[in-house]
Amino acid sequence: MRRVTSVYAAEEARRNLSRHLSRPKQREDLEELLGSVEVIATAPSTGQPLFSTIELPDKDQPILLAAIGAWATHLLSGDFQHFGSYYGKRIEGVLILTPGDYLSSRTE
Repeated sequence: MRRVTSVYAAEEARRNLSRHLSRPKQREDLEELLGSVEVIATAPSTGQPLFSTIELPDKDQPILLAAIGAWATHLLSGDFQHFGSYYGKRIEGVLILTPGDYLSSRTE
């Protein structure tokens, strides 16, 4: 199984954890995890809708574009606010799931 993330997603995760200065263990865990995945370039956001039926904020477009560009089978996101309406759907071959739903589907 190939596991990838984008430079953009990795930096966003680091930023989110840096807001919680009392969580050094989570930051260590993140760096360990990032060391075990392929980090790919990020497609820039164009500020335009991705497709006529996909509406994502500019900050989330690079996440989906990187998954599509990497030929990923799944995009895992806990961002319910922006990706929630796409959970369980495929966009350009990429199935969008929460991490929990993905893990549940792997153990069934």
